[in-house]
Amino acid sequence: MNKKLWEPSKKLKSNSNLLKFEKFISNRFKKKFNNNFEKIHNWTINNSQNFWNSVWDYSEVKGIKGKDNKKKFSKFYKNTFLTNSKLNFTENLLSKNNEDKAITFISENGFREIKKWRELNTNIKKVSAFLRLLNIKSKDRVVAYMPNISETVEAFLGTVAIGSIWSSCSPDFGINGVIERFSQIKPKVLFITNEYFYNGKKINVLKRLPEIVKKIPSIKHVVISRYPGQAEIKKLPKYKYIKTHYWKNIIKQKNTELTFTKFNFEHELAILYSSGTTGKPKCICHKTGGVLLQHLKEHQLHCDIKENDNVFYFTTCGWMMWNWLISVLASKASIVLFDGSPMYKKEDLLLKIANKEKITLLGVSAKYIDALRKTEKNYKKLYKLSNLRTICSTGSPLSEDGFNYVYKNIKKNIHLASISGGTDIVSCFVLGNLYQPVYSGEIQNKALGMDIRVFNEKGKSVLNKKGELVCTNPFPSMPLKFWNDKNNEKFENAYFKKFKNIWHHGDYAKITSKNGFIIVGRSDTTLNPGGVRLGTAEIYSEIERFKEIKESLVVGQSWDNDVRVILFIILNSKFKLTEDLFKRMKLQIRNNASPRHVPNKIIEVNDIPRTKSGKIVELAVKNIIEGNKIKNLEALANPESLKQFVNIKELKY
Repeated sequence: MNKKLWEPSKKLKSNSNLLKFEKFISNRFKKKFNNNFEKIHNWTINNSQNFWNSVWDYSEVKGIKGKDNKKKFSKFYKNTFLTNSKLNFTENLLSKNNEDKAITFISENGFREIKKWRELNTNIKKVSAFLRLLNIKSKDRVVAYMPNISETVEAFLGTVAIGSIWSSCSPDFGINGVIERFSQIKPKVLFITNEYFYNGKKINVLKRLPEIVKKIPSIKHVVISRYPGQAEIKKLPKYKYIKTHYWKNIIKQKNTELTFTKFNFEHELAILYSSGTTGKPKCICHKTGGVLLQHLKEHQLHCDIKENDNVFYFTTCGWMMWNWLISVLASKASIVLFDGSPMYKKEDLLLKIANKEKITLLGVSAKYIDALRKTEKNYKKLYKLSNLRTICSTGSPLSEDGFNYVYKNIKKNIHLASISGGTDIVSCFVLGNLYQPVYSGEIQNKALGMDIRVFNEKGKSVLNKKGELVCTNPFPSMPLKFWNDKNNEKFENAYFKKFKNIWHHGDYAKITSKNGFIIVGRSDTTLNPGGVRLGTAEIYSEIERFKEIKESLVVGQSWDNDVRVILFIILNSKFKLTEDLFKRMKLQIRNNASPRHVPNKIIEVNDIPRTKSGKIVELAVKNIIEGNKIKNLEALANPESLKQFVNIKELKY
C-alpha cells in the first residue's frame, strides 16, 4: 500500500484557486460540491460545455465568447468548444503592462537578466510590426531555432499576435533534425541565435545556417539574435536568396501600437513535433483557444498558480513544457527561463536557482529527481525554499523512492504533483490538485473536464489493473490536425485506431483504489513474456534502488516463439558488474516486480539513447536488437549510443 506523504492544510485549501472556482460554479449552477474533487470532476465531464465556458469566465479570457455549441459530432475530434468565440493568444498572455517582473533569464554561466512586463509588451509589438513589414500574414509559418531565452518568447508571442503559426526547435537538434521538421511546414521566416552554451561548451549555431536555408527554400528572411550576455554580432552573414536581419535592430524601432486581431477559437496556433524515433516526425498542429483554456485550467485549478507567483520549469524550446511554461504569463505570474545544463558545476543548480529566485512552482523531470537522490544529500539543510509551494515532475514516471526522497530531503511541506500528458495535447491527462493527499508513487487524479480511464484489451474500464490510458470525451486541446495529412488518416491512426472513437494515448497505466494513477510505461514497449504484460517503469523503479547503477534501459526481445527480458545498465564509477550484483538485481525484480519479468540477460553499456527532451528511447533499442533499422537518428540527443546495441553477442544465444 502506497504511503500518504502529504495532505493540504485547511489554510491551503481555503486560499486555493480550486476552492474559488468551486464557489464560482456553485453560484452559477446552484450545485454543491463540498470541497470534493471527485464530485467536481464528475460535473466537469458531464457538463463539458458549461465547464469550459466557466473556465473562460473565471480566468477572465480576453475575447468574444460565442454561444455554446450544442451539436455533437460522431467523430471524437470534430467536436468543438465555444463555437464562434474569438480571441488573441498574445493579448491574453500580455496580462500586465507595468514595471513588475515578467521574465527572468538565467544561463548556466550565471548571466541573469530581468524583463519587465512593460518592456515585454513593447518588444512583442515591435516583432509583430516587423513581421507585418515583411508581409507575413495569418497562417504563414514562422519558426525558431533558438535557446530558452527571452527573445524566443518575444518572437513566439509576436508571431501568434498576427495570426501566423509558430514552430520551434531547440539548438540541440542537429541540422538534419531541424530540416526534417521545418521543411514539412514551409516557413517564411526563421529566428536563430548565433550561439549557445551547454555544460561549459560554446556551440556555434550560425555555421549551420547555410545548410538550413539551402534545404528549406521557403525561408525568405532570417532574424539573428545574439546569445544574452555575450558580445554583439559584428557582421551579419549574407546569402543569395534570403535577407538577414539583426534582432537588435528590430527592438531599436520606435514604439508601435498593436491592435490585437481576434481569431477563431480553432485558429492554428503552433506546430509541435512527435519524437520521430521510428519514422518522420509528425507535425501536430494545435489551436489557439484550446491550448489557452487547457493551460489556464491546469495552471490555476490544478497547480494553483496566482498573480505574482514565480514559476520555473526546466525545459527547452523543443519540448511541449516550454509552451506550457510560457502560458503561465496569462495568469499574471512571472516565469524563469534557464538555458544550459541543469547540473553544470553543481548537481543541485536548479534548487539553487529556485531558492534564490523565490520560486513558487518548480518543474523538473523524474530523471532529475532521481539524479539528486543518488547524491544521497539532504538539500533541506542547504536550501530553505521558503516560497516553494509546488514541485511538478514529468517526462517519465516518478518512482516511489523519488516521491519519498523529495519529502525527506528537499522539502517536507510541499505539494508534489507528478503529471503526465504529452506533445499531442500540449498538456496533461493526469496531474495534481489541492483537495487530495499525495501518496508515494501515485499521480493524484485525472484532469478536470477529461474522462480519463484505463481500458483492458477488450475496451472495458478496469480498476487496480494495468491497461491502456484513454480519454473517452472530447476536450479543447485536441490537435486540430497533422500537417500534410490527407483525410486525417495519420491522425486517426495515431489516436483512434485501437478503440473506436476513444482517444488512445499509448501509455500503460493503472488506476488505484484511491483514484490515483500509476503510469507504468509506454504500451508499445511493455514487456510481455508468456503473454503477461509489465510496464518498463516497474523494472526501473527496482533497479534505481541500487547505488551501483547510474542508469538502465529494459526491452523485450523476441526469442524462441516468446519474449525474453533484456536489461541494459550503466554502472556508476568505481563499480563493476559482478556475479553478486547480477544476482541481487534479479532477486530484487523477482521479489518486488514480477518473477516472470526477471531479465534473462543483464548487459553493461556506456550510454543509453534519449530524445532531446531526455526520454529514454526503448523502442529504438528494441528495433535494433530485433534487426530492424532506425529511420530517424536526428530525433535523438545521442544517436551514437545506438551503435553499441548492434549485433550484441550475448543476444545471439
